[in-house]
Amino acid sequence: MKIELPPKLIPVFSAKNKRYRGAYGGRGSAKTQAFAKMCAIRGYILANAGRSGIIVCGREFMNSIADSSFSEVKWAIESEPMLSEFYEVGRNYIRSNCGKIQFKFVGLRHNLSSVKGKAEILLCWIDEAEDVSENAWVELIPTVRAEGSEIWLTWNPRSVESSTHKRFRMADLGDRGAFTELNYQDNPWFPEVLEEERKADLRCRPDMYEHIWNGAFYEITDAQVFKNKFEVRDFSADLLGHPIYGMDFGFAQDPTTAVELYTKGQTLYVARECGKVGLELDDTALFVKNAMPEIPNYSIIADSARPETISYLKRTGLPRIKGAKKGKGSIEHGIEFIKSFERVVIHPSCTGTAREFRLYSYRVDKRTQEIVPEIVDDWNHYIDAIRYALEPLSSKKGGAFFL
Repeated sequence: MKIELPPKLIPVFSAKNKRYRGAYGGRGSAKTQAFAKMCAIRGYILANAGRSGIIVCGREFMNSIADSSFSEVKWAIESEPMLSEFYEVGRNYIRSNCGKIQFKFVGLRHNLSSVKGKAEILLCWIDEAEDVSENAWVELIPTVRAEGSEIWLTWNPRSVESSTHKRFRMADLGDRGAFTELNYQDNPWFPEVLEEERKADLRCRPDMYEHIWNGAFYEITDAQVFKNKFEVRDFSADLLGHPIYGMDFGFAQDPTTAVELYTKGQTLYVARECGKVGLELDDTALFVKNAMPEIPNYSIIADSARPETISYLKRTGLPRIKGAKKGKGSIEHGIEFIKSFERVVIHPSCTGTAREFRLYSYRVDKRTQEIVPEIVDDWNHYIDAIRYALEPLSSKKGGAFFL
């Protein structure tokens, strides 16, 4: 039987001797469908190897079979003739015709005990695993104890504080786990109807977009610096006047970034971006020019931390680049100037900028949970390039204004 999976899942299932396998990410990635099919295939393999037992498909909450993964496993079986012949699928049960494999669908919060001790659990797949509590994990994991048994997980991340995140992404599982991030762009069969939904969310719900479609954590709070200030939508820069350019240079794991901006009235437009981690200085000018062909003809305000970098780029393809002025309180002043626009409109192609506008935040006191008027130095590489680009305008509008 030929098994078709999203390519990023192939290493997850081909890895040998793993106790835990899983995929996390946003909507439309096909991770649930893929894991449902692999559960049915695993049952087929186990039965043919002489094993007998149950495959548990669980979620934290399940009030009825309709709340379970039953329909996904049923669809997976019916989509493959070999599996259809192997399994008997009833109204609310799935079992192999040979009697060796039986699926059980459970809610971990209330009825995990219904499968404990009745038969060996050969495989346990937990869908929507983000919601699984620490108590449920503590009870479930030792219950899945048959020789060679495995625990599989699929989930859409929501909080860095979730037990699932801490156990399976933050903890060091060593050689016991095989996990991957899977989003809509990793799904070769991503349907057109969801593509329209994705575009609509990008236009109308930019603050939620990364969480829904790219597996980012749900962090919509009052700590966000640009909360309710920006939107992501398509626009043409043809009638917006002359472009404004800015650059920020990356060091170590930070990206080198460049942005192309326009202003009209009280609106700031982010029309183009480019960025790359590990970009060599010798390749920087060409990289930026490929993304923004007109940039050599205009002034570029760039990070001035290393004057020798500015000097080199001036000689190698960006003749009008110059360093930004910096001073005490420059970051706060620059951010306030961006916020002084009535609206910041980000082109859909500028995904890095949109992500930073969503995640750029004030510090939250861990003890009191109070928002502190101090900006966290993270998610700011495209934003820094924007601050630098706007230096001439901010100086004119604000008098003695330093970036």
